Amino acid sequence: MLWLIGIILIGALIFGPTLWVKWVMRAYSDPIDGMPGTGGELAVHLLRQNQVEQVGVEITTLGDHYDPSDRMVRLTEAHYNGRSLTAVAIAAHEVGHAIQHHQGDRSLAARTALAPMAEKIARLSSAVIWGAPVVGLLTRHPVPFSALVLVGMSGLVARMMVHLFTLPTEWDASFGKALPMIEHGQYVAPGEEVAIRRILRAAALTYFAGALADILNLFRWAALLLRR
Repeated sequence: MLWLIGIILIGALIFGPTLWVKWVMRAYSDPIDGMPGTGGELAVHLLRQNQVEQVGVEITTLGDHYDPSDRMVRLTEAHYNGRSLTAVAIAAHEVGHAIQHHQGDRSLAARTALAPMAEKIARLSSAVIWGAPVVGLLTRHPVPFSALVLVGMSGLVARMMVHLFTLPTEWDASFGKALPMIEHGQYVAPGEEVAIRRILRAAALTYFAGALADILNLFRWAALLLRR
């Protein structure tokens, strides 16, 4: 019974933040009558207001993000053309990253350099882990299998550390940049600030939820390794 409770608690800890982020985004995604503009229009306005030049705004299918290399704020179609609280908050959050870049934020620069490398290492690590059982069967020896799993796990650890490293950067984009802009500009009606804060908190914790998912993979493969 205790082990079942433990599994449930661990599952809640790992999957809870991800489910909460998705729930918050959906909860405030309905269009609001009287919203003065779309998320894309707000992003353009905020960039101009903060004198962040040479940064564009466009639709993407790869998820909301700011691309420092192309100097582009990219929003999903629902947020670019949407007139919801989620669209407003996410647009402001991504503009927050553009402002960080414009101000020479070192943590954003570090994340920009580390994130692609960590993703490549993680993909390679996953391939190594999936190939480990095949190597184990062919060699019929635990050492090659264990070595490959450890190499693969190290890649997942690297990506997890990058995700955790992004937390201060994401938090600043939400509450150091986006929230003051929304409150100062009065872009939402009185009483909607609580919802905006929830959405911005969810946006900031997106990568944290990803880190917890990596932790789940680590536990799963560690358990497999210990059984060998």
